[in-house]
Amino acid sequence: MCNDTQTSIHHGHIRAWVPYAGFTVFGAFWGVWGASVPAIRDQAGLTDGQLGTALLFVAAGALPAMPLAGRAVDRWGQRVTAITLTSLGIAGVAVAVTARDLPALSVGLAVLGASSGAADVAINAAAGSAERANGRPVITRAHGFFSLAVVAASLVTGLLNAAGLPVVVPYLLVVLAAGAVSTAIGTGDRPQADPGRHDHARTSAAHSRPGLRAHLPLLLVAGALGALGFAVENAHQSWSAVYLADTVHAGPALVGTGPAVFALAVSLTRFAISAVKARRAWIVLTAGAVISAAGTSLLALTASLPLALLGLALAAVGTAVLFPTVLGLATANVPAATRGAATSVVSTMAYVGYLAGPVYVGHWAQTTGLPGAMLAVAALSTALALLAWPALRAVVPSRDSTEVSPKAAST
Repeated sequence: MCNDTQTSIHHGHIRAWVPYAGFTVFGAFWGVWGASVPAIRDQAGLTDGQLGTALLFVAAGALPAMPLAGRAVDRWGQRVTAITLTSLGIAGVAVAVTARDLPALSVGLAVLGASSGAADVAINAAAGSAERANGRPVITRAHGFFSLAVVAASLVTGLLNAAGLPVVVPYLLVVLAAGAVSTAIGTGDRPQADPGRHDHARTSAAHSRPGLRAHLPLLLVAGALGALGFAVENAHQSWSAVYLADTVHAGPALVGTGPAVFALAVSLTRFAISAVKARRAWIVLTAGAVISAAGTSLLALTASLPLALLGLALAAVGTAVLFPTVLGLATANVPAATRGAATSVVSTMAYVGYLAGPVYVGHWAQTTGLPGAMLAVAALSTALALLAWPALRAVVPSRDSTEVSPKAAST
């Protein structure tokens, strides 16, 4: 039996429902967060600039946690996914309850960031393992489940906020969902009687380190491109509700449609492209970035709710293809025993962009207003469109420099 198969069996990665369930919970959390940002900002009494500063603490918590999570996944498998998802739900409740001023929100977001970063690595590693074991586009589809969950959670949160319920209520629902999924994962991932299991994992990891080092240039480039894509994605996801409230003047029941429309367009795009085997990654990345820049520019130049939602939808279609493409390309041929570590390299770098995107918008909004900040986001998409082809060509052999493995990402 090959090492990939053994490691997949030991860690339970063949069970494709695990990444789908994990991404669903993860998406539910970020959907709640996106729709409740205006309420949390008001509860804490912050300006847009102060909110941007507070969001830096998400990065402060996430970045140290992500490499540790990668190593933990390689050793303990899906149990890490269960623990991190539950921790994320609890951290969300804590933030909603304690965010009464800038210091309290900053501390809470640091804890939330650590939980979110670790969960992000765990569920992406699970998706990569399931994709490699089953030969199906699990990464793209799992990210589609994430986006569907964001849609549902954004809409529900908007309705709960409009009804005047406390901001903590939707976070409590996420905790219940995370607990149910984590219990199912933990029950199914009990180690079988295999006294040589951990020795085998350590031996496989040791033999695989040279191979991981050989992939490092591609992992770093993929992480950098992923960071640009994620910066654009989370800029919209975290600020679209605020944009609709402050610039478009949408009512409380409608501000949640911003993150919901964005996430729905992302989800539909990812499910639609999961069956398409586009062989050239740079074409996918460039086209996606151009569409994203166009949609973001439209959003920045309108105060009409229908046009703003159309701009968000276009931006979402473009960003939907970005991270699944670079993650699938980077981790397709990484040894199974170190896939968690490889995923953490790409995810940690990309997560820098995910966390920096909302901060970037906050500080631009403080000086230019939210429309100007959206134009600055469009500039990030443009940069990605210009960099994708030369960056990939520089780190992958010429014959395959722009190709996506069919088992890696069906985008």
